[in-house]
Amino acid sequence: MLAPTHPHPEEHLSSSALLQDIVIGLSDGLTVPFALAAGLSGAVRSSGLVITAGLAEIVAGSIAMGLGGYLAGRTELDHYAAELRREYREVDEVPEVERAEVQELLADMGLSPATQAQAMRELTADRDQWVKFMMKYELGLEQPDPRRARNSAATIGLAYAVGGLIPLSAYFVTATPAEGLVWSAVITLLCLLVFGYFKSRLTGQPPVLGALKMAGIGALAAGAAFGVARLVGG
Repeated sequence: MLAPTHPHPEEHLSSSALLQDIVIGLSDGLTVPFALAAGLSGAVRSSGLVITAGLAEIVAGSIAMGLGGYLAGRTELDHYAAELRREYREVDEVPEVERAEVQELLADMGLSPATQAQAMRELTADRDQWVKFMMKYELGLEQPDPRRARNSAATIGLAYAVGGLIPLSAYFVTATPAEGLVWSAVITLLCLLVFGYFKSRLTGQPPVLGALKMAGIGALAAGAAFGVARLVGG
């Protein structure tokens, strides 16, 4: 009697579109407003000016990033639709060529000639399934979610705004830009370390190295902005 078998557990990274959008928005939101506030801290004496400019940048950045996410989502949808129309046209106009391509794809999968021929006949008997097969296995395209563009815009824009408010928050409770910069740097670098750590874990990268890289990029951007502001401002 055969021993009972148990499914072999397999761990695969499932990186959703939502997670990708949050990462894009939050990483830029933490870095860009932080650099702007650091630069202004080296040039002005009023925390109010830093806050005003920072809020303006967060609004503009959220809109720009959200629009970028929307356009990327629309481009993906439009590209899929254009390729789908082309595949339907080719199936209708040159079916023998398309059948030969199906058989080549099946051969690449390791099927025997007899199985190829049978599978090809069954696949090409249904026009929609035929086109779906070509889209997936010839072109490597999956049908995008029609709500992708809208959802991406909202997620990226909101994540950018949340990330941007973190470095700016210190200026609301400190008396001078210099003091605000110190606390902003501490808060933001800690957040970048944590964010970089978990982002790297989710993407299968070394988490400690990812945390240090993320914090290093933020510190470099802020330091460059602060140095330029000091240099230009005299």
